Amino acid sequence: MVTDHGPASAVTENLIEIRVTDVAQLFHTLDPFPFREKDLADEAEEYIVGWAREMPGDRPIRIVIHIPDTESQGKASSDLLQAFNRYFAGRAVVVQRDLNELFRVGRRSLAIGATILAACLLLAHFAAGYLIEPAFRRLVEESFLILGWVANWRPLEIFLYDWWPLAHRRDLYHRLALATVEAKPYSVNPPFTRASTKAGEDI
Repeated sequence: MVTDHGPASAVTENLIEIRVTDVAQLFHTLDPFPFREKDLADEAEEYIVGWAREMPGDRPIRIVIHIPDTESQGKASSDLLQAFNRYFAGRAVVVQRDLNELFRVGRRSLAIGATILAACLLLAHFAAGYLIEPAFRRLVEESFLILGWVANWRPLEIFLYDWWPLAHRRDLYHRLALATVEAKPYSVNPPFTRASTKAGEDI
């Protein structure tokens, strides 16, 4: 596999180019579904998502698939737009479900953590009133307070940090689902020559 990671001009920042010798290389070969419903091959998805992640978020994405200039490949490429858009739209739905589940876990964790914190504050208050030894009383109070805040570590982590990567990935898949996908035939002879683009690769 050869990847062109050279600098790109502003004109080609939103362009992803892939060269294949067979359209079927873009999809899982053992996938039993019809062509337009097949999953993208892992290598193809990683390449497209990796380049799309580096592109400006306010510009549409255009994907160009360079295929051999043959009748069979031309027919096979007719459903590329629908196949790509359908696949990435489905991936966006999956990530959104993961995000919803994460928030559900966060809400449950927050309810549990808040209950434990309230109980710990109450116990710390009682400890301050019943324990006579100042040093021991302070130790018990601080232990309850630490336990109460530690119980809220997980929900705070979810609501402050964990949801961002999922949201960014969902938005990226939404952009790819709206991307323009086109096939461009290349002549087998002479060999394909890659132009200066944002991305070009042999899969």
